[in-house]
Amino acid sequence: MNMRNQWPVLPIVAGLASGLLTGCGTESGASGSDGSSVVMGMSDDVLATDPASGYDPGSWLLFNNVFQSLLSFPKGGTEPEPDAAEECSFTDTQTKVYTCTLKDGLQFSNGEALTSEDVKFSFDRMLKINDDSGPAIMFPMLDKVETPDEKTVVFKLKVPDATFPSKIASGAGSIVDHREYDADSLREDGGAVGSGPYKLESFSEDEAVFSVNEHYKGTAEVQNTGVTLRFFHGEQSDLKKALLDDEIDIAYRGLTAADIADIEAGKDASGVEIVEGSSAEVQHLVFNMDDPVAGKLGVRRAIAYLLDREALIEDVYQGTADPLYSIIPAGIGGHNTAFFDRYGARPSQAEAAAALEEEGITGKVKLTLWSTPSRYGPATDAELKAIAAQLNDSGLFDADVKSVAFDQYEKDIAAGKYGVYVKGWVPDYPDADNFTAPFFGEGNVLANNYANTAITGTLIPRTAPQSNRSATDEDYARLQDIVAEQVPVLPVWQAKQYAVVHEDVYGLENCLDASTVFRFWELDKG
Repeated sequence: MNMRNQWPVLPIVAGLASGLLTGCGTESGASGSDGSSVVMGMSDDVLATDPASGYDPGSWLLFNNVFQSLLSFPKGGTEPEPDAAEECSFTDTQTKVYTCTLKDGLQFSNGEALTSEDVKFSFDRMLKINDDSGPAIMFPMLDKVETPDEKTVVFKLKVPDATFPSKIASGAGSIVDHREYDADSLREDGGAVGSGPYKLESFSEDEAVFSVNEHYKGTAEVQNTGVTLRFFHGEQSDLKKALLDDEIDIAYRGLTAADIADIEAGKDASGVEIVEGSSAEVQHLVFNMDDPVAGKLGVRRAIAYLLDREALIEDVYQGTADPLYSIIPAGIGGHNTAFFDRYGARPSQAEAAAALEEEGITGKVKLTLWSTPSRYGPATDAELKAIAAQLNDSGLFDADVKSVAFDQYEKDIAAGKYGVYVKGWVPDYPDADNFTAPFFGEGNVLANNYANTAITGTLIPRTAPQSNRSATDEDYARLQDIVAEQVPVLPVWQAKQYAVVHEDVYGLENCLDASTVFRFWELDKG
């Protein structure tokens, strides 16, 4: 997620490359909210119920169902549409003033009215608290929020930002009741009061229980009577067992590649189906530009020439990811294949040797690839070891892998101790800006000491105010080409979302798309 101090958990499996049911359950087994309650399990935890703090996939899953934002992403869409707002638009020519008019009769789940005061309070509060694990860092451009009347909200920006609507449509735009939250501190009782399709009935270490919010007024059409979300705390085997023992209806974010492959082959279960959806989650190798080894362009280019993404995905992920050849993933406007064009799809020992020779390197390059064991999925260490083996098999490298617990890993990266390390990224909103400005803009989150004046001085500032996003394609292509030439990061793979579901549950295909919004209300248990 965008510009955070820590990176999000990527799904453990990205979906199978073939043979999956992408349109599972398109016929509804029930209508409206007459359907049964649904039980879903996932390996992620929900780290916060307060939207001023949570900035992780589990927490945003809760936010997207309990809270409303002014705008939201429709199923299958990447352009935000009105939700709590009746309409929103830029009301100046510079994309610096954004005005929204609220719908009539909005209420929170406690029955209290939702007005412009609550919207202003929510943004002011988030920015004032500025929690290290929160989304305030997404809004450096926000100057102030004004409320001319109960139904009108005016956002005044310090600098033009055409992606501002997408940012407030994300979990970061969650609206809270000003009567239920302290303006200066986070809520710590595990409760949540929003105006979304669901209300949070209870929250504990092992589960969260959601009921339908009878006061909800928005675009969602609820297809069930409630959802129970069970947390398996990274225990993939327990999640799989719960699914196969019919203790849960859906397993989301947590089964291993082997589990998915076995289920697909019918080895482990009958009566369950795999549902695959698109995703813009990505993983990169990151290079510390100040490192005495990784800081050399020839070394980075040699690694780019030797990385065999296809073999990596087949051998380690059993076909559960797609090769990624640029920093903007496929499916996002502005995507190109800069690394494919520059380095090819198949490894080239000759090109790698030439890159090292041009750098004046003649002996084997000694290199450590740094990993963290679970933050980006249980296969991360195996993936880095496979990459090291690819490098060593070329005869040009003497590479090894070291894995460090995530807390220490982040501290060491910040201290500049690693030359090459792995990072994953879950987008906040589906726009090329979210894959470029956080990585290559001023104060980027990678902590890899990379700066390029063409990117920071021209390309990012020129794309930010452009409301016609397709008009930015040329600039984003140039940015991606620069990154492929200089290799401060090396894209590895792009995920697909997946879930495994019992055959009597419908609607999963509407929960898994590039917006990363998992829509509880689409789940229908017939």
